[in-house]
Amino acid sequence: MRGDEAKTPEREIFGTDGVRGLANAGAMTPANILRIGMAAGRVFRRGEHRHRVVIGKDTRLSGYMIEPALTAGFTAAGMDVFLLGPLPTPAMAMLTRSLRADIGVMISASHNPYHDNGIKFFGPDGYKLSDDVELEIERLMGDSPDVGLAEAQDLGRAKRIEDAGARYIEFAKGTFPRHLSLEGLRVVLDCANGAAYKVAPSVLWELGADVKTIGVAPNGYNINRGVGSTAPKAMQEAVEEYRADIGIALDGDADRVIICDEKGRIIDGDQMMATVAAHWHERGRLRGGKVISTIMANMGFEKYLEGLGLGLTRTKVGDRYVVEAMRESEANIGGEPSGHVILTDYATTGDGLITALQVLAVVAAEDKPVSEVCNRFKPFPSLLENVHYKAGDPLDDKQVKKAIEEAEAAFNGKGRVVIRKSGTEPVIRVMAEGEDETLVRRGVKDIVAALEEAIG
Repeated sequence: MRGDEAKTPEREIFGTDGVRGLANAGAMTPANILRIGMAAGRVFRRGEHRHRVVIGKDTRLSGYMIEPALTAGFTAAGMDVFLLGPLPTPAMAMLTRSLRADIGVMISASHNPYHDNGIKFFGPDGYKLSDDVELEIERLMGDSPDVGLAEAQDLGRAKRIEDAGARYIEFAKGTFPRHLSLEGLRVVLDCANGAAYKVAPSVLWELGADVKTIGVAPNGYNINRGVGSTAPKAMQEAVEEYRADIGIALDGDADRVIICDEKGRIIDGDQMMATVAAHWHERGRLRGGKVISTIMANMGFEKYLEGLGLGLTRTKVGDRYVVEAMRESEANIGGEPSGHVILTDYATTGDGLITALQVLAVVAAEDKPVSEVCNRFKPFPSLLENVHYKAGDPLDDKQVKKAIEEAEAAFNGKGRVVIRKSGTEPVIRVMAEGEDETLVRRGVKDIVAALEEAIG
């Protein structure tokens, strides 16, 4: 199976999830960001009403540079700007709708190191922009800088909203069943020194949990550094130290989450979706009779859902493709193994905190240890390796194609091979999984060797 995630040739600025890159270089310079704001403002300046954009950010140092550049671009296009400060990405999606904005913007590079940053856009419905809208923004960026500017009397204003965090806290708490409580539950919460460092601990504490926090001291440089969902060891060690019932690790912008049980064992996105899906299915809440995930979802997850009489629909890698499939099929649970889970009963995009709350709701309802509630299936053995290349398309090499075909044939229907290009870097990801771990390792090894020989 080949899943090509490289950017289409037309897309020079936008990647698979907005604009992202090294801060103060390339697409992420103040001059370019100003142009992005002006172009996006022109696209969403529709109708005669006073137009509004909301802007949030995570805790990276470069946010201080990007926020005013975007503000200048939007106000120059005649849009009023509401500055919300550090908030999770899903909070921005929610507040875009709540504040009736024409567009929402999140300044974040998600789980990347501090020296990267990015810009994610949400439409007035709280969903991420379509490819067509992003391409239109890129097209307008090519115009002369003075094209489409507002007249002097129509320039936008900027205003800081002080209670945005409190609004999201109340929203998140409202997703947790009112008849349940987190009292008596000791929770380790790792906020990755990122966007949720203020709001997430408040939500869990106000719902009754005994919260032990790590990763809540951002300094502009330490976002995702040794903490968060991409570095879960810190959470696992804290669970052991505090003898906690569960560990919750968010990423830098809190749109994804990884959990560990009281024994320190990792619970990934597949297990979380399986837990919530089974619980909702029993109560008639699961819509569409299926869960939406990507080509990276484990086959063990798929077999578990089949045992419940449910289906699994796979998409290309990327939450935007998951959301598109969810909207088409009216499914209300979807996501990725990385912990980017979308629960459309509550949110239009991945929300790590709300996902954790729904898992906690199942734990509270069943009144059992997390290890019993959340380990729903035995994952098939899986192996993923990355192969870097400089130019060309090594996947077109005859020996590479042969290695892929032979690996797939060896599984004989009891495993699979997934080959895909990264959408953000020159990397080919080689993954195999199946019932026989020996075949999995052999398949990946042979494909990687063929790729490396083709690359030279």
